Amino acid sequence: MTLLAVENLSVGYRTRQGLLKAVDGVSFRLDRGKSLGFVGESGCGKTTIGMALLRLLPANAEVLGGRMLFRDRDLMQLSAAEMRQVRWKDIATIFQAAMNALNPVVRVYDQIREAIETHLINLTPADTAARIENLFALVGIPHKRMHDFPHQYSGGMKQRAVIAMALACHPAVIIADEPTTALDVIVQDQILKEIKTIQDEFHIGLIFISHDIGVVAAVCHDIAVMYAGQIVETGKREEVFERPLHPYTRLLLSSHLSIDHTPTAVNLDSGATPNLMHPPPGCRFYSRCPLAESACADNAPVWIEGSRTHRALCNKSRSRRT
Repeated sequence: MTLLAVENLSVGYRTRQGLLKAVDGVSFRLDRGKSLGFVGESGCGKTTIGMALLRLLPANAEVLGGRMLFRDRDLMQLSAAEMRQVRWKDIATIFQAAMNALNPVVRVYDQIREAIETHLINLTPADTAARIENLFALVGIPHKRMHDFPHQYSGGMKQRAVIAMALACHPAVIIADEPTTALDVIVQDQILKEIKTIQDEFHIGLIFISHDIGVVAAVCHDIAVMYAGQIVETGKREEVFERPLHPYTRLLLSSHLSIDHTPTAVNLDSGATPNLMHPPPGCRFYSRCPLAESACADNAPVWIEGSRTHRALCNKSRSRRT
């Protein structure tokens, strides 16, 4: 069952220099119990997509076009009051900076309780307390630490508390934006396993945003590779990582460090990402692409397919065009 369908979404930021189109024509679907990972370098538009879905874009941002359908309701057409009911109850988020996501002067238990009481008004105080205790147990925070303030938690415990808060109202979709940033690799591994276990247990639709290909590979069923505001490749995890179509995806994978693999030389430092106030008419990866030809500078790339579920936005791939 499709929970979320995004169609041709475009988002811009108004600046003193003009309109910067941070997301341009992005489309994807998310099914119940599945996970979609957005991967790409900083500034490619990943977080903007997550904030647009939650209708939490900053004041200078604007959705320029497209639809965001959650259970066939267009989120852009909801009133502010209706959207507040969707947030946390239907679509929750795990923020990138756990310390900034928690109120430093309110005990963690009370912050989770407030979220539950706001959205689940029919629960009794006893039911609410039981749910919070279960959440803390689920994410591995000891019972005796439930009433601590955020500053009394370690980095890993803060991140677990934010995960517990995201789960508080049993949402259908969770948007996890770099949820393991700044954590050491051992704690990162623990957090990723907890997220995956919880997602499988409750059949949650998960959008996982990261610049780390290894992290996305450990969590997600499907992958969307982004570059300069566009999705340039999408497919099943095995398809994208084992048979990449787009030159950018290949370079990202070749730069990934692992124990049994020595990365090849990559050339992402040559060229520059395009100016998204005045994007080029052709391929946005042209100036950095090792396969680029002169025609790529002027001809907009087309979608080509490697399989029914795997495609890329590129004129140079050897797969057949759609």
